[in-house]
Amino acid sequence: MSRISIGEFARESGLTPKALRLYDELGLLPPAEVDPRSGYRYYDRGQLERARLVVALRGIGMPLARIRSVCGLAPGAAAAEIASYWRQVESDTAARGELAALLISRLSREDVDVMSRSETWELRAASRSETGLVRRINQDAVSGGTRLFAIADGFGPSETPSRAALDALAPLDAEIPTGKLLAALGAAVGGVREAVAGFGTRPDRGTTLTAMLWSGSSFALAHIGDTRCYRLRGGELSQLTQDHTFVQSLVDEGKLTAEEAAVHPQRATLTRALQGDADAEPDLLLREAHPGDRYLLCTDGISSVLDEPRIQDVLADADGPRAAVDRLADLVDRAGAPDNHTSLVLDTPAP
Repeated sequence: MSRISIGEFARESGLTPKALRLYDELGLLPPAEVDPRSGYRYYDRGQLERARLVVALRGIGMPLARIRSVCGLAPGAAAAEIASYWRQVESDTAARGELAALLISRLSREDVDVMSRSETWELRAASRSETGLVRRINQDAVSGGTRLFAIADGFGPSETPSRAALDALAPLDAEIPTGKLLAALGAAVGGVREAVAGFGTRPDRGTTLTAMLWSGSSFALAHIGDTRCYRLRGGELSQLTQDHTFVQSLVDEGKLTAEEAAVHPQRATLTRALQGDADAEPDLLLREAHPGDRYLLCTDGISSVLDEPRIQDVLADADGPRAAVDRLADLVDRAGAPDNHTSLVLDTPAP
C-alpha cells in the first residue's frame, strides 16, 4: 500500500497536520510509519477512509473519545452508535430549546426579577409501590417530599442502588429559586453517581431514575432509563420523557412502530442507565406547569402492562392522587403484575 506524507494525507483527508498529530497522540489515527531520525509521519492511502469518517463525526460534534469507540466497531454497530449519539443530541437540543423559550418568556415579563422568586404552589401527591405477583422482591423505589418527587427501578442482584439513588437526591427537597433548578438537579446527579458506584461496577446492576424538582409553577426533570413521566393537561396525556431502550431506538429510526415496540421481546433492554462503571448522562429538562395539571411518574411495571389510553382514563377519572395510584395498582394486579410496579401521581393547584 502506497505511503504518502502527512501534508498530502492532510490535504486528501480534510484534516490539518496539527489535528493529525493530536489524533496520533490519542491513538485515534496513528501514522503507518514515522521516520526514526526526522520524526516525520507517513500514512497509507488505506487510512483515508477512517480519516474521512473522523472528519464527518467531528462535523456532527461527536467527542473524540466517542469517535475512537465508533472507529473500533464493525459498520453496522458503528451506524447504531452514531444513531444513538444523534438521538441524544436531538434530545439535548430540544431540552435547551425549551429552556431558552422559558427564559425568554420569563425575562420578557415586566418584572424581570421573577426568576429569583416564585409563587409557592402547594402540590398534592401520592405514591404506591408493589412487588407484583411474580417477582420475589421489590427493586423499585419512590420518594415524595414537598418539592422533590422521584422514582427509580433497580436491576441486577437482590440488592440494587435504586433506594440509595433517591436518598442521594433527598437534600434537594427544599426551596430553590426557579433560575437554579436545572443547575441544582444536574449537580445532584454527581451524588447519585457516587451512591450507585458504591454498589460496584457489575454491568448487570444499576438503576433507572426519573426525578422532578419544583419551584413555584416550574420544575426541572432528570431522566435516564425507562421509568417515565406523563402529564395530563386538558384531558390529553403526554409522555414528557423518552425511554432509553433498544426498542425505542428502533422506533426512532423508523424500524418499529410504537405498537410493535410494546410487545417486542427486547423492550426492557436499556441503552442508558445509572451504573457504577458507566458515564451515561440523564436528560435534563425545564418545564412550566399549568394549574390543574396532573403528573404521573411510573416504572415500566406500570407502562409495560397498561397502554396509554388506559393510563389516561385512570388519571382523568380519579378524584385525587391517592385514588389514581390505587387504581393503577389494581389494574396492573388484574393483568398479572409480572414486574414490580410503582407510581407517583402529583396534582398542581386547581385553576
